[in-house]
Amino acid sequence: MRLPDKTTAIEEAIARIPDGATVMLGGFGVPGTPFTLIRELVRQGQKNLTVIKNDANEKGMGVDHLLASGQVARLVTTHIGLNPRAVALKNAGSLDVEFCAQGILAERVRAGGAGLKAVVADIGLDTDLARGKPRIELGGAVGVVETALRADAALLHAGRADTFGNLRYAATARNFNPLMAMAGDLVIAEAEIVLPPGGLAPEDIHTPGPFVDHVVRLAHLSEEYGVVRR
Repeated sequence: MRLPDKTTAIEEAIARIPDGATVMLGGFGVPGTPFTLIRELVRQGQKNLTVIKNDANEKGMGVDHLLASGQVARLVTTHIGLNPRAVALKNAGSLDVEFCAQGILAERVRAGGAGLKAVVADIGLDTDLARGKPRIELGGAVGVVETALRADAALLHAGRADTFGNLRYAATARNFNPLMAMAGDLVIAEAEIVLPPGGLAPEDIHTPGPFVDHVVRLAHLSEEYGVVRR
């Protein structure tokens, strides 16, 4: 059986994301963040987005471009402290921000990818993070019900890919990307190097190709990627 070639022009891939979509963005700070895909999303201008990402990046990078263009209505994240624009928008009431403990955000995404509806944890039980969330008692202990997270689209950054969509992440870029690849209905991965089928050793594949819909080959890395040195 011949494996399909999933390499796609970036314009075509991002155009499949509609207004009002929920979009997961891989990355932890710079490593693993799909800066080029984000730039194209800004260029196309999809509005009223819910963005799920570990952080809001810094000013002038990644998520900040989406915030500056007014495309994000809601942000689900672990912190925004490095982005003064995100802080100002939240304080002004023009950006709805849901904060999660970092491990809880990862687990909610993992649960969504695994087909679960929720997970139960005692993390943040007596803090604002648990305010308004359902609670249940299990084994004599109270836990917070954390709903699973899925998205209409997940945008990822991989160091290497093959044309079928098998992905390998470089070092700490292997953070939220593998989880989000399983939790997005439409998965678009940008890759620094794209190889033919068989170019990645099976033991080097972090995300199997069946989870990926489109592979975008990066012609170059912008300055936003420059924090990473290999």
